[in-house]
Amino acid sequence: MDKKVGLIGLVAIVISAMVGGGIYNLPQNMAQEASAGAVLIAWAITAVGMWCLANTFRILSAARPETTNGLYGYAESGFGKFVGFFVAYGYWICNCIALAAYSVLFMSAMNYFVPIFQGGNTIPAIIVGSVISWAVFLLTTRGAKQTSSINLVGTIGKIVPVIVFIMAIITIFKFSVFMQNFWGVSSSGQALAFSFDNVFPQVRNTMLVALWMFIGVESAVVVSGRARSQSVVRRSTMIGFMVVLILYVLISTLPFGVYSQGDLAEMANPSAAAIMLDAFGTWGEILINAGVMISVLTSWLVWLLMLGEMPLAAARSGTFPKFFDSENKHNAPVRSLLVTTIVVQAALVLSLFTGSAWNVLITITGIMCVPCYLISTLFLCKVARKDYPGNIFAGKWYALATGATGAVFMVWLLYAAGLNYLALACILYALGIPLYVAARKEDGQDRPFAARRDKVILIVMLILGAIGAVYSIMRFI
Repeated sequence: MDKKVGLIGLVAIVISAMVGGGIYNLPQNMAQEASAGAVLIAWAITAVGMWCLANTFRILSAARPETTNGLYGYAESGFGKFVGFFVAYGYWICNCIALAAYSVLFMSAMNYFVPIFQGGNTIPAIIVGSVISWAVFLLTTRGAKQTSSINLVGTIGKIVPVIVFIMAIITIFKFSVFMQNFWGVSSSGQALAFSFDNVFPQVRNTMLVALWMFIGVESAVVVSGRARSQSVVRRSTMIGFMVVLILYVLISTLPFGVYSQGDLAEMANPSAAAIMLDAFGTWGEILINAGVMISVLTSWLVWLLMLGEMPLAAARSGTFPKFFDSENKHNAPVRSLLVTTIVVQAALVLSLFTGSAWNVLITITGIMCVPCYLISTLFLCKVARKDYPGNIFAGKWYALATGATGAVFMVWLLYAAGLNYLALACILYALGIPLYVAARKEDGQDRPFAARRDKVILIVMLILGAIGAVYSIMRFI
């Protein structure tokens, strides 16, 4: 009988998927774009939006318990195979890029101990990162149950340094420093008062960083086919969300009570390590860098596990080529994991040619994830309007409000991303169309875009992809 993942294992997966090494970069990443007041507003907006998203998955797991594999299953069930393909493909590709970002961050932390990996995307860093990537691949082929046990230990190891950092900063936190320049400073160095024109751009500029930190809130839903029950999926999602929200707010705002925004913005990443070194000495820096490495490796393991599930489910439904439909004796989707690791390897090589590799990779990941989340919120709206079950914990109007609010938040994130990253996302999405065509022909469908809705989506994607390509070329001329 297959071994299923229980509540503790799923909570560990949810926390580990969200709390990657990026949490240790939050003080600098947020201060680079916003003052203490704007950061608090940004987290408040993000908390509402991402809570609606987390609650979307919680409600859908109860309303549609037969639909497993999360985002992909919801997209196909609600909007057809072509939309389901784009969600499966987009989610898969963007998180392959996220794994490349994990490698960059891991090697940046490793540079503290072995100073040949500066920036995380040098040739030595790419080589070592590639070795780690393939080692993680071999580990995930052992299956979800075995991987979740390892992940539970890793999750504890990654949370401890975060808690130590928060407690240490509390001991030196000064409210007077926190309130100084609360809304930012002008170019002449004068403290600014609150105004919409001042605060709104700051909040907008932090949104993709905030989104990146919550990517993974859906992880229990993605592996729900391996869970003991849908009830366990719902509880683990909300527990994980609340835990990481508290950690994110504390680790990104408390340093404003010790340092100015300008000082935080100029710190090298992982900025939590720089803070600990300055305030508490070498032991603090070593602890944080070790925490980064544990966090990245654990999240890497969880994400590769999840990414193997989506192409497998899509292949069984006929929207991915049948090549991906293969499991080993441990019930691990070995071919999906293999191709995923190859894509990560390609992204790692390409990161060699980017300047600020970490920032570029997490931004691409964030913007490509937004359409996948948007489709899930729209599916909840559709379910709430039609054929909604009356015997679950959430009422119809509550479900509709949750989905609608989540959808508005996702549209806001698309706006906050900026045209350059939207253009790049359109290109990457359009590149996946031949994969869908090949899969549908394997399934005996000579006209993969027979439905009018699919034709409209195809035309829109090709146009947006072409516009994105032209826009990207013009930026480099």
